[in-house]
Amino acid sequence: MLVRPRRNRLSPQMRGLVRETSLSPDRFIYPMFVQEGEAQRTPISSMPGQARLSVDLLVETAAQAFALGVPGVALFPALSDDLKDPRGTESTNSQGLLQRAVRALKAALPSLLVITDVALDPYSSDGHDGVLLDGRIDNDITVPILAQMAVAQARAGADIVAPSDMMDGRVGAIRSALDAAGFNQVGICAYCVKYASAFYGPFREALDSAPRGGDKKTYQMDPANVREALREVRLDEAEGADWLMVKPGLPYADVLRHVRDLTALPVASYQVSGEYAMLKAAAQNGWLDYDKSILETLLCLRRAGADIIFTYAAIEAAKLLA
Repeated sequence: MLVRPRRNRLSPQMRGLVRETSLSPDRFIYPMFVQEGEAQRTPISSMPGQARLSVDLLVETAAQAFALGVPGVALFPALSDDLKDPRGTESTNSQGLLQRAVRALKAALPSLLVITDVALDPYSSDGHDGVLLDGRIDNDITVPILAQMAVAQARAGADIVAPSDMMDGRVGAIRSALDAAGFNQVGICAYCVKYASAFYGPFREALDSAPRGGDKKTYQMDPANVREALREVRLDEAEGADWLMVKPGLPYADVLRHVRDLTALPVASYQVSGEYAMLKAAAQNGWLDYDKSILETLLCLRRAGADIIFTYAAIEAAKLLA
């Protein structure tokens, strides 16, 4: 007997009925870059369509995303060099850029999920995610600073804090600090599997946050490793993480599947700046159809196991899915 799987592909209606994976805007988080000023939009050359936005335009754009069904945004502050120092002291300033942006978003859009990045690199004069001491990143000096940063963000109104630094023990320290300060309802999205990837270049241009010396390989993970990723997952889960992040996205879809199979927690994937930029560049050269390609890549991340996708294409994809 000839088996005919094609019978299940004969029409759009049939394909829809048997489709195994769905894609919808309520799974997206929109990463956004905030800068000082008013009515200021600074395009990011390596990320066509993306820009650093002043707080007023940030709120306006977040409202657009929310109206399209995108439930949340992830914030990253672009600071001037005069606000940066080796220990990132600006990160805990209650009147700092990020905290003002959080308050503005929650005032204008109370139901919007606001996710804040916990790492020193936007605030550090060294450009690292931790404190640089005698030529190395000092884990144990850094962790209390990250915990204080998370509390400052929660106090401003953040719904979820997202430590992206990859320091050992920081999830437990942040959970303890949040609880002690009365923020036991604030969640933690742990970047538990963050690789030392070449795909972060456009992001570092956006924030001017590249290391001033050395690299991040002593704290971000070796792209060759998977078992190590599962160890990180177990640790962050035990320390109190609410979501688990795998970053980058599509180049690490195999890792994403391993993480999904290991944990019952929600798993997020970050379609990083380099992934977005590649699709934009190829489309601008006429080499592929951007609309079809972006939806396909997002669907692939969902199929690999992502419950939540951080993507710079959130607004574009939401419009395409409408």
